[in-house]
Amino acid sequence: MKVKLFTDSDLDGLGTAIVAKIAFGDDVEVTHCSYRNLNQRVDQFLKHHQNAKDTKLFITDLSVNPTVEKKLEERFKNGGHVQMIDHHVTALHFNEYPWGKVVIEYEDGRKTCATSLLYDFLIEKGQLEKTEALNQFVDLVRQYDTWEWEGNNNILAKHLNDLFFMFGREQFEEDLLKRIKENPDKFELTDMENLLMDVEEKKIERYIFAKNKYIVQRFVGEYCIGIVHAEQYLSELGNALNKKNPHLDMIVLVNVGTKKVGFRTIHESVNVAKFAKELGGGGHPKASGCDLTEEAFKMFVTDVFNQEPLRPDPEKNETNVKDSPNGTYYENRKGEISFIKKNGENVYELIHNDEKVSRQFATFKEAEMFVKRNYQSWLMFDRDLHKIKSNK
Repeated sequence: MKVKLFTDSDLDGLGTAIVAKIAFGDDVEVTHCSYRNLNQRVDQFLKHHQNAKDTKLFITDLSVNPTVEKKLEERFKNGGHVQMIDHHVTALHFNEYPWGKVVIEYEDGRKTCATSLLYDFLIEKGQLEKTEALNQFVDLVRQYDTWEWEGNNNILAKHLNDLFFMFGREQFEEDLLKRIKENPDKFELTDMENLLMDVEEKKIERYIFAKNKYIVQRFVGEYCIGIVHAEQYLSELGNALNKKNPHLDMIVLVNVGTKKVGFRTIHESVNVAKFAKELGGGGHPKASGCDLTEEAFKMFVTDVFNQEPLRPDPEKNETNVKDSPNGTYYENRKGEISFIKKNGENVYELIHNDEKVSRQFATFKEAEMFVKRNYQSWLMFDRDLHKIKSNK
């Protein structure tokens, strides 16, 4: 029986394709999609295969819109095969269908990915046999897709994604399929790939350093967001910029060329999947995306076109340092100066442009966040302390 797989275009999408090709061999045809073209492509398939019962249909890592959803249900009721597998919160309603399988995390608390769920599903159905190499590969994809790799410092998972973008989907898929089949006892990178990754890490560091200088800040509803245009290393960039700018609720990664927008956060209180859904997209609570529609273009490009980017905090100050006993100075592009200092009652006071702000803060972090979110200020460089007049 022929198999048709629609899946994402990222590493998790590559992982599902590899699992499917090992399970079904030449009988599977894979189409990599995005939220922008998934519905159109699935709809076209259904039009040409509505009555064909000799083709198994799998959709992984992406969810269709309500119109296509009804057509999938119609196909299933007419005896056609449909299996939708996903791990995004925004897709949970598909569990209402017998052909839907959406699991956010395993019973042991580990987060899932489309590759691991498809792997488990095919093994359970007796359509795929486990090997140690395949086990290791699937879990590397899962760790990268869920960012679990960062918590346990499994750099191999990150390197797998770097190589994916370096070599491209077709070549990397071909190499991985051959490697997993020929070496079923262990999955590992070659010496050349490890050398390439050492060089790539330095490139990523330089890219992050450069992009941190071009973040534009604005509020969208209750969220204070940082917008940056980026074309590569999106996951690494989003995570790093969030850590460098923790006062921002999320980082918005705009790619005009591919007409896509990515959303990343490190804050438990922020759900970027819900934010993306408002713009027609979806994803995970900490990593999601949408198409660069006219609405999104206005919000993330046009509305902030004339706005100056934030300036990063200096890293080599010796005098004006954060939470200094003598107080800490900040400034912004308007020339406004803010001064944070702990008073005798162990609370932090803020003086902005020579005027005392009525609000007090329990911690320096809270005070700094207020300054950065409301005034778009940065830590004043030691060399600029001469600008201070009466902020004492």
